[in-house]
Amino acid sequence: MSETMEVDLTGVKQSKGVWLVKVPKYLSQQWDKAAEKGECGCVHISFYLSDELIALDAVGENDASLEVPKDHPFTMHPVGGQTMAVFSHSNTDEISLEGMVVHRAECRPVVTDSYMKLKKLQIKESIKPQRLSQQLERAVTTIFKPVANHDFNVEYEKKKKTEGKMVRAERQLVLDMLFSAFEKHQYYNIKALVDITKQPVTYLKEIMREIGTYNSKGVHKSTWELKPEYRHYQSDEEEMQTT
Repeated sequence: MSETMEVDLTGVKQSKGVWLVKVPKYLSQQWDKAAEKGECGCVHISFYLSDELIALDAVGENDASLEVPKDHPFTMHPVGGQTMAVFSHSNTDEISLEGMVVHRAECRPVVTDSYMKLKKLQIKESIKPQRLSQQLERAVTTIFKPVANHDFNVEYEKKKKTEGKMVRAERQLVLDMLFSAFEKHQYYNIKALVDITKQPVTYLKEIMREIGTYNSKGVHKSTWELKPEYRHYQSDEEEMQTT
């Protein structure tokens, strides 16, 4: 219920008193079968289910005469000093207070052979597995054929195995390899630098952040180059300014 929803309190103004009665699940299911304005039963300190609703749609039950118990005596319970109310929810999302609970009761069926058959059927339905295994007579031929290992798993394992063998070298040795590489080319992506130095990616990026600049856009997107103070050459912009 939303915070701005209003509640119809007509039931409080009319001082309506209601009974709060607990009923078996099968009884509420039978009520759903009643006509919109039809009679579903009657109350005389016991509830008597209507004759039109005692037939049970028992799927898989051999006994076609299985019926829902008709007689349901009430077992009364004290309210116990609690303040309880009954609300209704309409199709238009309107909340109404129907009344305050003045009596509590439990609607229990009379134990008969028909009732015991009904309980047996309910137990069978409750323990029935939701999923069943089925043996196929022939293989399923679809475009999704099983493979021993997917390509992305093979690539990941290969990468993991390769990087797992990489051992961090001394920082100065890695710097010498990087400066030597940048003497040949101005731009490198991280994969190429890993192949050259044989160093873990995280360790290599840590060093490159100190001596290099990452190009996130432009012609040389996703590549690294040396910072100006470490270059032995002039960048394109510097050459243009000199000219």
